[in-house]
Amino acid sequence: MTIAFFLSSRRRALGLCALSVGLHVAALWWTAPRIGAAGTRPQPRLPVAIQVRLVAAPSPEPQRVRKLPATAAKPAASGALASRQGGAAETVSDVQSEQPITVEAGGPAIAAAGAVAESAESAESAEPQPALPAAAPLAQPQPQPYRVDMPPSASITLDVARTDADGTAWSGEAVIAWRLDGDSYRMRVEAGVRVLVTRINLVVLESEGKVGETGFAPATLIEKRRGRAPTTTHFSERDGRITFSNGSAAALLPGAQDKATLPLQLAAIARAGSGQIDGGIEVPVGADRDASLYRFVVLGQELLDTRLGKLPTWHLSRPPRAGAYGSRLDIWLAPDYGWYPVQIRNIEASGAVTTQTANKIVITDAEF
Repeated sequence: MTIAFFLSSRRRALGLCALSVGLHVAALWWTAPRIGAAGTRPQPRLPVAIQVRLVAAPSPEPQRVRKLPATAAKPAASGALASRQGGAAETVSDVQSEQPITVEAGGPAIAAAGAVAESAESAESAEPQPALPAAAPLAQPQPQPYRVDMPPSASITLDVARTDADGTAWSGEAVIAWRLDGDSYRMRVEAGVRVLVTRINLVVLESEGKVGETGFAPATLIEKRRGRAPTTTHFSERDGRITFSNGSAAALLPGAQDKATLPLQLAAIARAGSGQIDGGIEVPVGADRDASLYRFVVLGQELLDTRLGKLPTWHLSRPPRAGAYGSRLDIWLAPDYGWYPVQIRNIEASGAVTTQTANKIVITDAEF
């Protein structure tokens, strides 16, 4: 082997090696970017299968239901309550309490609406809501106020004739005297029997009070009966109550009268306009142990025979009323005598009849 052949062989080997190296480098240069891209290419996400199962929530423990007092909801309040309950319902959809909310019996629907956003612990520890007022009972119809023209101070003397239920008859005398003094009045009623030249009073009524737009406004009535302790009836405008000696009480209605002032109150109303009594009239009266609404009807116009002569009168009658009063009360008013009462008759449930008929009328400002 010659040196030339050796060199030539070496050249061919080196050339082949160089060619091989170059081909490998070129191959690496061409495939490297694709390999990196393939390594970083995001793999497609495989769909994930989710199995959903509806499970019924465990039933809560039954709550003890408390009976709430029946109340009558006012129409104006019902709208506001509905709007508050509507807002509370939206809150319920967002906030779920883990424990049942306790509602105190003192505040029915209002407390429930206010406690929705609170936890059970705070609701139970909170002070109970004030109870709603109970439904008010239906108000009794109040008498219509009447115009009045007060009768001048006077004294009326009346003959008294009584027939008891057993037929026993007796006679006596009564006096109705009153004095107006500015915005106040005093009145005294006496009834008794005649004994020779004197009179023994069996009943005395003393009434005092104010005079206003509604007529006589009694403040106190003292009743004295022979052989009995005096009784006093108080008419309190401040408290709006009539209280009796036995401890009972009644509401003081506008225009309320006592037993002494009633006949003169009817006269005051008639003096202001007879049309006010023509169709009947209602007057609240505090008498004995209770107050009642006296309903008078006009029976007609009558010519009454008295010791003063024949007097044209208007005959008013209060028939018996079940559950209130069992007697019938008739009053005759005389237009020619300032509408003063000139006859008063009381027919008791037992059948006893007492009639008082005027025999003298004196208009006076003198004290009595």
